Amino acid sequence: MSGVRQHTDNRTGGPERPFPVGEDELERALRDTLSRQVATPRPLGADPAGAALRRARRTGRRRALTGLALAGVATVLVTAGMAQVTGPTGSGGTPTVVLGDPPGFSPAPFPTEPAPTARSGPVRAGIDLLVGGWLEGSGGERRALTGVDGVERAQRVHDQGGWLVTSKATAAGRTLWWVPPTDRSAPQVMLAAADAIAISADGRQVAWRDGAELIAAGVVAGQLIAPVRVTAPTGVVPVGFSGDDVLLRQPDPGGTSVWRRAGGGLPSSTNPDVRAVYGARPDGRLVALVTVGAARQPCLALLEPARGLAPVRTGCGAKPTVDGLGGVSPDGRWLLVNGTGRTAQLVDLTDLGATPAAHPAGPALVGAVAWSRAGVAFHVDATGQLVRVEPERVLAGEQPTPSAVSGLTTDARPVVVADVPTPPDGA
Repeated sequence: MSGVRQHTDNRTGGPERPFPVGEDELERALRDTLSRQVATPRPLGADPAGAALRRARRTGRRRALTGLALAGVATVLVTAGMAQVTGPTGSGGTPTVVLGDPPGFSPAPFPTEPAPTARSGPVRAGIDLLVGGWLEGSGGERRALTGVDGVERAQRVHDQGGWLVTSKATAAGRTLWWVPPTDRSAPQVMLAAADAIAISADGRQVAWRDGAELIAAGVVAGQLIAPVRVTAPTGVVPVGFSGDDVLLRQPDPGGTSVWRRAGGGLPSSTNPDVRAVYGARPDGRLVALVTVGAARQPCLALLEPARGLAPVRTGCGAKPTVDGLGGVSPDGRWLLVNGTGRTAQLVDLTDLGATPAAHPAGPALVGAVAWSRAGVAFHVDATGQLVRVEPERVLAGEQPTPSAVSGLTTDARPVVVADVPTPPDGA
């Protein structure tokens, strides 16, 4: 043929390297191959630790994004509410709202105590107390209120939402704290430097005075949302709520008005005869102290909030003092109030149109009254002792006696914590 070499297989023309290979070269090649295999990391078929780390990172990112989203929603709500009522001038005054922790605040776990403060028999049953910087629950739990001092009032929040605690008036104003329901979270400042603070009975709403403005807002998990504000005359302060409306006390010569804030309206005209409001009955009517006649005699009355606090019934037999201290039982039947004889009296509100029955009920009130859901009233007397008032025993002729509360310093007094009233059947 032509001299072209024919092959019967797929080999190429010539070998790429000579076939003869020495033993040393084979050994070196084998060693190199094995070394490369050992140095190259092989992926594991299953990596539990790596999978757990990856899942934790994903969960952390999701939680962070969720927290940022919730914070953004709260901020938008507050900003929208404040923008709605600021007015054309854009002067919002000095804000006193604190969303979250104040500057310089570092949350820390609550300290624990080996044993709770000793209780004084059945006196402590059924109500929470603030005792010497500690919150002592009716169920026996105890936690420190870090950073909370000078407390004047305290109450529970609806649906186990914690507690709201208000300070006494100081030169810097009043402070409002939210105490979370879990003891792993420190109290948070909600308001600072407020001139006056009022809280609804269920803890869902707060109203306060800041400079020339009255402000009201909802409370959700320790945050103030959708605030509404209005300019008010000097000396007008919020003192309570009637549903969503804010009750306002006027300066001298006194009186009470209603601020229906839902529509952004102005406070109504003042009813000069209403000197104080003790609380609400389940039907929404208010139990109040009013003055009657030319002699301005102090009497008790049921008021209709929807009609400018017009009296529905009035009774002048109980002769309450004009200090405005007192509280209405959850069922609306009883009023514990100070009488003219420097003692407390229990007033039966069953038929206020006639002469209401008033029964002596132990030492006089010097602060707030807290009724438990079981229908027992608690208050602190002038000596700093706790008084428990049970209507059945008072009707039987027994006089409540004060009981000392252990764990207090000589210049401190316990503070009774108001419970959330039980809603009427069907509500």
